[in-house]
Amino acid sequence: MKKSALDTTDIRILSAVQSHGQLSKTRLSEIVNISPTPCWARLDRLKAAGLIRGYHGDIALERICDFTQVMVTVSLAQHRKTDFDRFEAWVAKHDAITECVATGGGMDYVLKTISPTLASFQALMQDMLEADLGVDRYMTYIATRVIKAARPNITKLIATGPQGQTV
Repeated sequence: MKKSALDTTDIRILSAVQSHGQLSKTRLSEIVNISPTPCWARLDRLKAAGLIRGYHGDIALERICDFTQVMVTVSLAQHRKTDFDRFEAWVAKHDAITECVATGGGMDYVLKTISPTLASFQALMQDMLEADLGVDRYMTYIATRVIKAARPNITKLIATGPQGQTV
């Protein structure tokens, strides 16, 4: 995928959107420190380039209901494209799986699941095994509390070169 050429103002806009979500033209321009019209034009360009996937609220789920959060590592028996595609299609159909990351190394995937109960999580795992997805093994880890959940600091991420040097 082609990387987009961004200047420091684009980075400030993306950082503001990441931190604050959808903002008015005036408020975004105040945060970014440029006038509203060019700021909004840049935001439209960043959206059109596909750099902003959407806007989301950070909901305090623990204040709304009880739930069980479980991390799952999954290793498939075979490693053909069709095996990965079949597993990933199954994952996409399950709302209880909130994140799925393909990994290299000992496991093929790490899943983050959120279910109303431990029994409903176990039903999800049973469904995974019965779906004939070629799962070789899986390990579950009950989350007891979240220590850190954050978005990356875009400015620092972009400012660091390939060998970790600051550019």
